[in-house]
Amino acid sequence: MMDKKEIRFSKHLFWDVDEEELDIDHYPAFVLQRVLEYGKWADWVQIRSYYSMQTIKEVVMKLRTLHPQALSYIALYTNTDIKDYRCYKFAQLHPTLWNS
Repeated sequence: MMDKKEIRFSKHLFWDVDEEELDIDHYPAFVLQRVLEYGKWADWVQIRSYYSMQTIKEVVMKLRTLHPQALSYIALYTNTDIKDYRCYKFAQLHPTLWNS
């Protein structure tokens, strides 16, 4: 398990947040969404070594939005059905003009 002080994310992930103030224990949904959508492989490896797979699955399943490729990846990685994710249900209920 990786120590919180050892984690160094790619600079582009949290450009709008002071890295010293980022609390990955208090805001796991924010961190996981950014890493899944915009992170590099090294960011994912760090997150995976910090959070348990159960925590990642529980947090991501509750996200309201998630990029379709990120959703497909996490569903495959956690061996879960894509239809169980809140973001999938939300996207089905609120189609955009271009996707309808």
